[in-house]
Amino acid sequence: MTPVITKTSFPTPHLALRSTSADRIRLVSAFAVRQAAEAEHLRKRLERDLRDLPFPLVRTELLRTAHAETWAWRYSLALTKPDSRGTGLEAGRVLLSLEQGGPNADRLGYVGRHRHGATWNEHHRLYEGGTSTPAHDILLHHGRLAERRFAEQKVAGDVLRNRVHLPDGRLIEGNRLVRGRVAARIAETLAARRAARGRDVSRMETGGQPIYAVTGPTRSRATCWSAGMTVLGTAEEGDIDAWATAAYLLYQGIRHKRGSDATLRVFLVAAGAVLLDEAPVLPHDLDLQCMVLDQATATANLTSAQLNTYAH
Repeated sequence: MTPVITKTSFPTPHLALRSTSADRIRLVSAFAVRQAAEAEHLRKRLERDLRDLPFPLVRTELLRTAHAETWAWRYSLALTKPDSRGTGLEAGRVLLSLEQGGPNADRLGYVGRHRHGATWNEHHRLYEGGTSTPAHDILLHHGRLAERRFAEQKVAGDVLRNRVHLPDGRLIEGNRLVRGRVAARIAETLAARRAARGRDVSRMETGGQPIYAVTGPTRSRATCWSAGMTVLGTAEEGDIDAWATAAYLLYQGIRHKRGSDATLRVFLVAAGAVLLDEAPVLPHDLDLQCMVLDQATATANLTSAQLNTYAH
């Protein structure tokens, strides 16, 4: 029997394509196959365990357990295999919580190290020249989207705080978009953290005009995570809006330094296949959309993407 979930549900994230060589494409395609196999395994179990189960609290706990097992799968990969970018993932950082390791801060906009053939400029503290790659272009694109949000919301300072609307009507603080002097301080902090782990930071890009997407406060993340699981556990069959809302909330609620994106992709495809009766096809930049765009736009994009996929 042909699996319901295939690698089609996991388009290669452009961020993983730091070159377009045959070896790189083969590597990231192989990772999509692993994700699909794990998602199909999870789908079969969820379909069996959740079928005709009328108790939302029990359904939610089963989903929490399913995610925890997917996390264990991701950790096992980190122990034995390279990640989708082709480098060894520090397995300990898959287990390291944001409370222990500090918030995640992902650089947006121009990131020269993702340009093929770029050379280091010590004075500017940037890689310059070279040619574009999909990884470079997608970060540049989302950097521009972040700048647009600063302009549209008339943010005078360096910090734009995302507001998350919870299903119960509450409005809480989500992640932040940071630019200017605050972003420069974040770059210095990240370099210091990396150096403290014994890593070489002599050519870490800290110059330019970066924008960072920074994870939200601990309490807010915990609330988003719990709300996302509850939305999935209480959703009616075929409720694509609930699935999209849960996806956004879970990305806003990530809890660990590494591995969250790959784990959530597997979990969301498996849970979505059960809830929607068709395997979702995730946007390749789902994580970036949930961090950079406002909630309404991110969830509308995700819903629209699925409806367009199913129509074909």
